[in-house]
Amino acid sequence: MLPCKYLFENFDLAHEALAHWSHEEELLEQFRISSNAVYPFRRKGRVCFLRLAPVEEKQEGNLRGELEFLAYLEAQGYPAVRPLPADSGETLLRLETRWGAYYATAFLGVPGIRLDKLSPTPALLRSYGRALGKLHALSSDYRPACPKWGYAQVLAWAEAALARYGASQELLAQAAPLRRALDALPRTPDCYGLVHYDFEPDNVFFEEHTGLCTPIDFDDGMFHWYALDVEQVFDSLDDMGVTDPAPAQAAFLSGYREEFTYPQEWELLRPLMRRFVDFYGLARLTRAMAQQLENEPDWLIGLRARLSAVLAQKEAHLLGCP
Repeated sequence: MLPCKYLFENFDLAHEALAHWSHEEELLEQFRISSNAVYPFRRKGRVCFLRLAPVEEKQEGNLRGELEFLAYLEAQGYPAVRPLPADSGETLLRLETRWGAYYATAFLGVPGIRLDKLSPTPALLRSYGRALGKLHALSSDYRPACPKWGYAQVLAWAEAALARYGASQELLAQAAPLRRALDALPRTPDCYGLVHYDFEPDNVFFEEHTGLCTPIDFDDGMFHWYALDVEQVFDSLDDMGVTDPAPAQAAFLSGYREEFTYPQEWELLRPLMRRFVDFYGLARLTRAMAQQLENEPDWLIGLRARLSAVLAQKEAHLLGCP
């Protein structure tokens, strides 16, 4: 999530950035701001999305690594979101604006309906599982020229961020055993590679007539154990209205195993994967909420209250771990 000062719409900035892409004149009215600011627009009648992020909030190598991975997936015929090059032919622009420096990218809209808008039938969950299994199978063969960051760099960033914003020593002490536990795991292509990190139902679209799932939002990807993505999916199944997780997880894994292996020992890794997610998520939210703005609007006050509850939950979970 971006710091609070960036959570306000800026259509003037969006228009200025969008001048680098041929498009129909009007931006659509909807927008979304979380870890990026996303503005939809039309190009030749097709809905596309402009993504903006302050340069100080992103690492250029990670963005280029994302785009390289998406190009690889396209070459392999995997259905994922596609970057839309600017008129210059570049897929990543650094723009100097009166609001500061921003990275700008654009993507073609994907077909289908978001999974969190659909009923979680066994067939849908199997398709969902196949999509992640195939992604991991392709990742296992992927050798990037511009690799994204890995778990050790992420942990170092999270630890530094928490220390900077006054986290307790008890919380900071969780970093070392978490790092040791991860360092002790094998890192072979059948269990470790570039993961999506956010393969949750609101980032995956299902097209009924093809039976295929198409993921978007690869921005948070990192080199990690594939079990992390599976844990993230299982943790988010309630977003699809799943009330009985066991059969839903079984349906998902049946699809996953059609494309990639899921050893039983990965089940034992899930608590460790959750600790990593909580520690990293705690650092991101702490950093995002650190700045208090003057005269914050009601929606931001409400968001801050909700995120404070999430922070408390993550911290309690981390400190309750052995």
